[in-house]
Amino acid sequence: MLFEVSSRKTLSEIDADLKSAAARHKLGILNVIDLKETMKSKGVEFDGDCLIYEVCNPHQAKRVLEANASVATALPCRVSVYGTPGAYRLATISPTAMMKMFQPAERLEDAARQVEADVFAVIAEAA
Repeated sequence: MLFEVSSRKTLSEIDADLKSAAARHKLGILNVIDLKETMKSKGVEFDGDCLIYEVCNPHQAKRVLEANASVATALPCRVSVYGTPGAYRLATISPTAMMKMFQPAERLEDAARQVEADVFAVIAEAA
């Protein structure tokens, strides 16, 4: 399931608000990928803006990795900000939906719900 909201803020406002909201919700931002710049460095022109934030709650990550190390293929959570000035979208894949791909699902569900609540709140606050 894709969770997505729109924003009329500038990209720099979204960036600052997303970083601030992540800190309030105890989520660390591990990396920010500027897809437009990355593609440009590879000789590919991309017209839209697209920032990808890799966010993590290390305590919850530890819980799910101890239950099933293959969850590492789905970590960290990603929040994408894309679009054009005045028409940006903030989106993520639902952590609870993603964890359903892994077993034992019941051992992953609580952590996924907690992370999902935080990530969705961060997106809503940043938008």
